[in-house]
Amino acid sequence: MAEHWKITPLRVGSFRLDGGAMFGVIPRFIWSHWISPDENNRILLSVRALLLERGDERVLVEAGYGDKWTERERAIYEMERRTVVDALAEVSTSPSDISLVIVTHLHFDHIGGLTRAPADRATDPSLTPDECRPTFPRARAVVQRREWDDALANRSIMARTYLPANLLPLRDQVQLVEGAAEILPGLSVQPLGGHTPGQQGVWIQTESGTVVFPGDLLPTRHHAHLSASLGYDMSSWETMQTKKAFLAQGRAEHWQVALDHDPDFPLTMVGADAKGRWTLEPLCASGGAPILRM
Repeated sequence: MAEHWKITPLRVGSFRLDGGAMFGVIPRFIWSHWISPDENNRILLSVRALLLERGDERVLVEAGYGDKWTERERAIYEMERRTVVDALAEVSTSPSDISLVIVTHLHFDHIGGLTRAPADRATDPSLTPDECRPTFPRARAVVQRREWDDALANRSIMARTYLPANLLPLRDQVQLVEGAAEILPGLSVQPLGGHTPGQQGVWIQTESGTVVFPGDLLPTRHHAHLSASLGYDMSSWETMQTKKAFLAQGRAEHWQVALDHDPDFPLTMVGADAKGRWTLEPLCASGGAPILRM
């Protein structure tokens, strides 16, 4: 039997987005009791990834927003000056150690860290894709074919989330999959449409059960509420239906659910409240996220 994965949650940064956009049709009166907005109605969100280790294998799930931002852009999103490279260095891992990256989808806050700008050009608004280089030179980057095609065609309700500087330098490293696929033994992906038609989740089979990283299907624990879709979702209806099925299966099969944007809790389990509504119950706090041996 193969050695099981060691999973390390990584906090690769933080930023702020509009709270109304993060909770869709749910009014501020309700969501502001869950998470407090600032004076500009923005809420604090973590940006997370997972480092998977097994033997000599080093796999990264997600890559954060990276460092290719002007000062004006950083101010709009209040981006922390931190990247996935910083997070990996804290667990004694270098970019050259990573042989595989899996991204749930190709929005800037999930893929930006896969490419880097020259040190003296990161804040230059005239930076071109040809001036950027892959952050992980040895790594394949696994993404759904539908997501890659949509990203290259900029099929999105947002004007600037599928950014050429994040995409074009990766053309020779992308591994396209269609639908559910096993990437490595004990590591697979499955479509989780709604936020984007090509979004995928990552399933990690471990000795003690299943850990799932569902991307922006469930960005925070508060999004277990079925009506809490994102204003950024391509299809709120599909998000709701995908979420229903995901949470039901997660509860039945005792999945551990890793969250990409929850400011407090990187790891949860599916539960239900007294009224039978789905919840995501915290398993550990972000301040001292443990190395999980599963």
